Amino acid sequence: MRRISTVEFIRNFGSHSDAALTEPVIITKNGRDRLALISIEQYNLLQHAFDALEDARPKSRRAPVRRSQGKTALRRKA
Repeated sequence: MRRISTVEFIRNFGSHSDAALTEPVIITKNGRDRLALISIEQYNLLQHAFDALEDARPKSRRAPVRRSQGKTALRRKA
């Protein structure tokens, strides 16, 4: 797994985004992990796994999920 700073990511976006096609790229800020860049194939695998886990849970225990424009976001409890 490749780990780079935000500045390095911005400077070499093309090469780092190409690298993310084969392995996750962790982007750090102030020395702390902040983001993970992964291929769309890896994202889809994770999304399908998440959906399968949610489908297996009893309905009363499922987290409310909002889906819009192909994105998934968990709702925050007020």
